[in-house]
Amino acid sequence: MVSIDPTEALPAEDAAPKPNKLYFAAWRWHFYAGLYVIPFLVILALTGLVMLWVSVLSGRDGEWIAVVPKGETLAVSELAERATDAVSDGTLVQYIAPRAADLAAIFRVDAGGDAVMVAINPYTGEILSEMPRRAGLYDLASDIHGTLLLGVTGDRMIEIAASLAMVLVATGLYLWWPRGTRAFRVLVPNLSARGRQLWKNLHSTIGAWVSVILVFFLISGLSWAGIWGEKFVQAWNTFPAEKWGAPLSDVTHASMNHGAIKEVPWALEQAPMPASGSDAGSRGIAAASPVTLDSVTAFARQIGFENRFQLNVPQGAEGVWTISRDSMSNDSNRPADDRTVHLDRYTGRILADVRFADYSVYGKGMAVGIALHEGDLGWWNVALNTVFCLSVIFVAISGAVMWWLRRPAGAFRLAAPPMPRDVPLWQGAVLVGLAISLAFPLAGLTLLAVLAADVLVLSRIPALRRVLS
Repeated sequence: MVSIDPTEALPAEDAAPKPNKLYFAAWRWHFYAGLYVIPFLVILALTGLVMLWVSVLSGRDGEWIAVVPKGETLAVSELAERATDAVSDGTLVQYIAPRAADLAAIFRVDAGGDAVMVAINPYTGEILSEMPRRAGLYDLASDIHGTLLLGVTGDRMIEIAASLAMVLVATGLYLWWPRGTRAFRVLVPNLSARGRQLWKNLHSTIGAWVSVILVFFLISGLSWAGIWGEKFVQAWNTFPAEKWGAPLSDVTHASMNHGAIKEVPWALEQAPMPASGSDAGSRGIAAASPVTLDSVTAFARQIGFENRFQLNVPQGAEGVWTISRDSMSNDSNRPADDRTVHLDRYTGRILADVRFADYSVYGKGMAVGIALHEGDLGWWNVALNTVFCLSVIFVAISGAVMWWLRRPAGAFRLAAPPMPRDVPLWQGAVLVGLAISLAFPLAGLTLLAVLAADVLVLSRIPALRRVLS
């Protein structure tokens, strides 16, 4: 994230005899990583801001619709019937309980492959709004944030960018690290500087401050990416569904997601759903009571689901009732309260009851990390994420401005920092690169591709090498 031009003079009291060769090498890799990463960081930060503030101002599911409390609320089944009647050929999929007594109830109704979120006044049954699930500004920003609207290809491009951003952070911190007598004065920007020196000072100082938070955001985002996330860390940290002792279905919890929007806790996404239709499970809804939308809602309240929670209705003969509350879905601002309960659709028995304490260590970290990443932990989190995203945008743009100010006038060249020969301590740099490559496979493949292009192509075409140098 940070870069320093070693060819510019330092203040007299901070001057070093010569910038070391390893410094030049780190600057070169920082420059090339930035060429690819900067556009993605700007896109991710901008779309992240959009999702953050849409969620704050109107709610991800359009749930911030105020109502006037008037006596007792109508039965959830009656509200659900009105919601499904409002959508032609609609099928009820989900009920989202109001966060507070003065807010609307939300129902997800599917029809013809489309999902519609219907907001209803829980006291009068009046339909307040109907919103296609995938037509909102939040959904558009989420699609860009996750796939650039390019599907799997976009997911891979973003994963490469996030992986290379680790290289950007590592090299940037090396370039920024205090040397000589400068000590930690570099933690405060020198606003008396002018021109490119001011841009460089702001870039390095702000970059150093946001680097630690950026690494956290990168890892929490990568944990949901298609290769490093899905194939590695998520697969290793998925909750072992066999512990439930209930029959398992052929579908996973991810089936409850809709499009790119993640509604299922990270540690459960790849876990198979339990199946209804057996005598398995522990005591749930009383045997004498029918298992209905109303009785399941009442049972959810009975076992501790207060205020906002989500209730997914059974889909198919083996489908289950799923009661859930998790901070990443804005149900609460306490990840430690996350809980998912599955009930047999026929008997009402509890087939599974998974809580935060049941997750793996990494799963717990992701429960907290995703909520923090999304700004779900309160106003302090919203403020932190806003400042962070704006800082990332500034650091990315300032890096581009610094390059523009130092590029050769009138020449079509990238003006990359030169690679010195006989770099000292190169083994340490190789070990850092190898560690990043092993930890993040797409970063390793990209670095190998760049090295191969440098050796096999650029070295053999002098004109192209001049343009890219």
